[in-house]
Amino acid sequence: MRELVFATNNLHKTQEVSKLLLGQYKILNLNDIGCDVDIPETGNSFAENATLKSQYVVDHYQIDCFADDSGLEIAALNQEPGIFSARYSGVRNDQENLNLVLQKMKGQSNRKARFRTVISLVRNQEHFLFEGIIYGNIRETPFGTQGFGYDPIFEPEGYTQTFAEMSMEEKNKISHRALAMNKLITFLKEQA
Repeated sequence: MRELVFATNNLHKTQEVSKLLLGQYKILNLNDIGCDVDIPETGNSFAENATLKSQYVVDHYQIDCFADDSGLEIAALNQEPGIFSARYSGVRNDQENLNLVLQKMKGQSNRKARFRTVISLVRNQEHFLFEGIIYGNIRETPFGTQGFGYDPIFEPEGYTQTFAEMSMEEKNKISHRALAMNKLITFLKEQA
C-alpha cells in the first residue's frame, strides 16, 4: 500500500481522510513521521497555507505529502473567520472560536456561510491544488455532538441538521474536505 503524509496532527481530520480513502493509501500524519514542528501558516490564502505545510514535509522528510487548509467563511462577517478559523478567538480552542462567531452573528439576518478546503499535494516535486466548497447557514445556537470546530453551528444547504448532528459517514459524503479529497483521490488514481 502506498504511503502519503497528511501534514496534520488533528486526529479528527486524519480519521475522516482515512475513511474517505477506504484503505487505498496508508495515511501517515505528522506524529507518525516524528514531525513535532508547528509548521508556520503565514500565507494569505488557504492555498498558500496548505502549500507551505506540504512543501515543508517534502523538504524535511523527503516523503510525498498533502496538506489542507480549511475554514469557515461567513458572508455577514466579510468572509471571517476564513484563514484564521482555527485561532479566531486568539487561541486554538474550538469552543471559544465558536462562541466568538455566535457573538458576532447576534442580530444578523444574513446567516449565509460556506466551508472551504484547499488541498496542496506535492508529489514527485510537482505541486497540485484541489478545492472543495459547501454552502450553508449559521445556526443561532449549537446543535449536535459529532465533528469538531464550527460543525455544531453550520447547517449545509438542503439539510435540516448541522454537521455535528450528522454521523461521520453522512458528513464525509458532502463536506468541503470530502469534496476536495475526492478530487485528490481521483487525481491519484489517474496517476497510478
